[in-house]
Amino acid sequence: MSELTITLLRLGYLAALWLFVLVAIGVLRRDIYGTKVSTRATAPGARRSRAASAPRPAETSEPRARAAEARPTRLVVTDGNLTGTTIPLGESAILIGRAAACTLVLDDDYASSRHARIFPQGDRWVVEDLGSTNGTFVGTERLVEPLVLPVGTPVRIGQSVLELQR
Repeated sequence: MSELTITLLRLGYLAALWLFVLVAIGVLRRDIYGTKVSTRATAPGARRSRAASAPRPAETSEPRARAAEARPTRLVVTDGNLTGTTIPLGESAILIGRAAACTLVLDDDYASSRHARIFPQGDRWVVEDLGSTNGTFVGTERLVEPLVLPVGTPVRIGQSVLELQR
């Protein structure tokens, strides 16, 4: 073999080693600093002014006011790594899991990437397991089908406990 071929092989081997080192450093960096959480952009028509969405005094009735008081207004993490985290409840579903695309991202080895979702159904909120490996527990029972979630009932996902609150 010529000296040029040997030199090119050495340089190629050196480049491959550096590539391996840089990939290993990238993996370690992601493990140490975690995933980057990006903010979500809202749809152009999704933002409304408070004046436009607030009910007019003539439209407000007492039974509606009582029903609004009975409805949960937030999802709170009561136990686990994210204790104290509060998510306001709106009209859209809350996706829970380890994936960065979830509404509530859990840093928990026992949670699946898309573990469960909590979604509105009329005036009630329903919890559904999305085929997770370790299961979703409502109270002490493992969730096997979607279930209406009463206010204050603990939902355990991995090592985290969540509940709906007023």
